[in-house]
Amino acid sequence: MSRPERDKARAKTITTGLLCAIRTGRIEQLANAGRGGAGLMTAYRKSPVAGPVRVGTLGIAGDVQANTKVHGGPEKAIYGYPVSGYAGWRTEFPALADRFIVGAMGENLVVDGQDEASLCIGDVIRCGTTTLQIAQIREPCSTLAAVVGTRRVGPAMIRSGRCGWYYRVLEAGEIAAGDAHDVIERPNPDWSVLRFAGFAAGRSGTVAALAELATLPGLTSRWQIKAAAALSAQRGFD
Repeated sequence: MSRPERDKARAKTITTGLLCAIRTGRIEQLANAGRGGAGLMTAYRKSPVAGPVRVGTLGIAGDVQANTKVHGGPEKAIYGYPVSGYAGWRTEFPALADRFIVGAMGENLVVDGQDEASLCIGDVIRCGTTTLQIAQIREPCSTLAAVVGTRRVGPAMIRSGRCGWYYRVLEAGEIAAGDAHDVIERPNPDWSVLRFAGFAAGRSGTVAALAELATLPGLTSRWQIKAAAALSAQRGFD
């Protein structure tokens, strides 16, 4: 995108946030995780990256995934999490408050000024010289439970919607801490990340909602297929 195009995109910003930090990870052993607590090879733990970093179709340069069956790929290239979300975790789990610090969710991008309630599925975001799109929510996993020290964190994430979001990369480029996190297009204003998290948790699965989600612009194909299947099942009972 040229400078004039970037300026034009900024002029029609719908909502803006701030990219506080960029974090990447390499595969290492996480003690007391995996079957029987024998340890797990994972890239869950991310470290902050200084300076501009390159972003491509599969994510941030230097970031890897150990389990590519459920992590990574073009539709889950980058994981974003709002810095404001950590306050809710510390309140809900006061005995583990010291563990709920930035990075505890395994996020790549730490975002300030926006969260699951203010961002929507399909939002197109300008950040640095990249263009990103919010494609789906993050779902809890056993590695998250191992990192923070309680299995209750998974159900709590589902219940609260403090899940963060995955991006696909629409335009490669560079990002750096301190860049704006501008929503420049919003095709689905009625589908906040928080509302979609409720649907994924089994709430609001009405026929009308399922019909929307089955073709929702920007939503990952996996979730579109799940919505279409649920819609077909519901109609089968009519």
